[in-house]
Amino acid sequence: MKVTLRTDVLTNNNKAADFNRELFQSTNTLVVNIMSSPGAGKTTLLEETVRALARKYRIAVIEGDLATERDADRIRAMGARAVQINTHGGCHLDARMIAATLGELDLDEIDLLFIENVGNLVCPSGYDLGQHHKVAVLSVPEGNDKIPKYPQIFMRTELVLLNKIDLLPYLDFSVEEARKDLSEINPESMLIPLSARTQEGLHEWFSWIEGAYAKCVRQ
Repeated sequence: MKVTLRTDVLTNNNKAADFNRELFQSTNTLVVNIMSSPGAGKTTLLEETVRALARKYRIAVIEGDLATERDADRIRAMGARAVQINTHGGCHLDARMIAATLGELDLDEIDLLFIENVGNLVCPSGYDLGQHHKVAVLSVPEGNDKIPKYPQIFMRTELVLLNKIDLLPYLDFSVEEARKDLSEINPESMLIPLSARTQEGLHEWFSWIEGAYAKCVRQ
């Protein structure tokens, strides 16, 4: 028997994403979905982002992990609002999970909402959460093979943050090769080398956020 599926398996997710997007737009809340493999440095990057921008913007974070509230606790320690989503084995966040947490956040009081997705280079990129932007974090210790080996996530993001560049003197990693691989997969994407630990290059990331927020408010 041949079975023909006529309904997009992501239909319910996409409806929830549209619901989220309308809320975000109505409150002028810039939402950035941050994705990476485990250990790439997403949480440290967000800690530094809160530290640098909290005086100018009201910031909140939705944290996605299989278990624990450790990352959310780190963000709360920085003085920002954080809501934890535990997927209990799920490899990504979806729009319905995000929608279910929005009652815990007053979007009228939030300028920047970062969603730290579950650490995974495959699943998260395929799900629209209603965000304005998708950002991928790649770290130097992961090696130069990740962009060509996991193309989908880099095809679906407009910005790649190359973290842990303070380790470049100690590891066999080429920034130019990463730029070349990214340009071949996604010519429209931008790569920013930085180090959340030493703060090198963070100003460019902060400038990108400020530009994205200004555009969000104008829409």
